Amino acid sequence: MIVWLNGTHGAGKTTTSALVQQLIPDSRVFDAEKVGETLMDITPGLPWTGNFQHWPPWRPLVVETARHVLDYTGGTLVMPMTVLVEQYWREISAGLASHAIPVRHFVLHADQDTLRGRIEGDTVLGPSPFRLSYLEPYAEAARTWLHDEAEVIDTTQLTPAQAALRIAGAVTR
Repeated sequence: MIVWLNGTHGAGKTTTSALVQQLIPDSRVFDAEKVGETLMDITPGLPWTGNFQHWPPWRPLVVETARHVLDYTGGTLVMPMTVLVEQYWREISAGLASHAIPVRHFVLHADQDTLRGRIEGDTVLGPSPFRLSYLEPYAEAARTWLHDEAEVIDTTQLTPAQAALRIAGAVTR
């Protein structure tokens, strides 16, 4: 099984995913961003798109990496990864379904002011114009398709530990 944690920057995906992993037996965290980083390391570089998710190889490589890891280890993969383009989510989820891999898709949501405050106050990564630039695309995806495709966990008033408990409880019921 895959527990996919979606949502924009500042929603708490990375922190929550580590906590969810501790609560679900036989689980591992797989950050699909690492697949994008591998593609970014190709030299000479792939054609510039502004985001590795726009490279056609990224989506099937995420599917195949997850499939091979699950074939090797079994259990559950907890995957913190923002996917805001509906077509990309459809490609990934259809690819996983073609391998009979069940997916529980959660969106960690917070209001725009909370997200902005978290990003601007981040003491680890620091304030980031890149991360802030995803607030409006997230809001648009949430309005048009994303919240209909997932179980939404509003993290505005939740700690990452509380969000992790809700997700793990939903998955293990």
